[in-house]
Amino acid sequence: MPIKLVTGDITDQPDLDAVVNAANAQLMPGGGVAGAIHRAAGSQLAEACQPLAPIAPGQAVITRGYKLPNPWIIHALGPRYGIDEPADRLLADAYRNALRLCEKKALASVGFPALSAGAFGYPLEEAAEIAMDTVRQYRPDSLQVRFVLFDDKTLAAFRSFAREG
Repeated sequence: MPIKLVTGDITDQPDLDAVVNAANAQLMPGGGVAGAIHRAAGSQLAEACQPLAPIAPGQAVITRGYKLPNPWIIHALGPRYGIDEPADRLLADAYRNALRLCEKKALASVGFPALSAGAFGYPLEEAAEIAMDTVRQYRPDSLQVRFVLFDDKTLAAFRSFAREG
């Protein structure tokens, strides 16, 4: 099954079993994806995240979805570009570890944002290539993956690496 690429709001994907939060190390609300997910999920999410924090770049943890339409939220910490090294391996690890949680929970579908490509400064083209290659290589065959991307520029970058393989 192909990887789907869309622009949209990651908090409004009611047909997915889980969405991935572009988390910070403390798993707390922030800007961008993390802020949107925490606002939509409600205050119970921050309470559930406290005992799981901190996480390191490349790691992922899972919580209930609370007020989101999704049963699960996977919190993945991508690297801060130029700070957390080796950035390429850590970014791939964040995707791989999120996919492993999907497999462990026997999820049928998941939505990813463009991890590390916003406030964490990862160059968009490189982030898109790593994301697409990693998901193509490591996702379980039965898992439907959708990248829910912020804007048309991000969508175009991901589409340029959407080749079959």
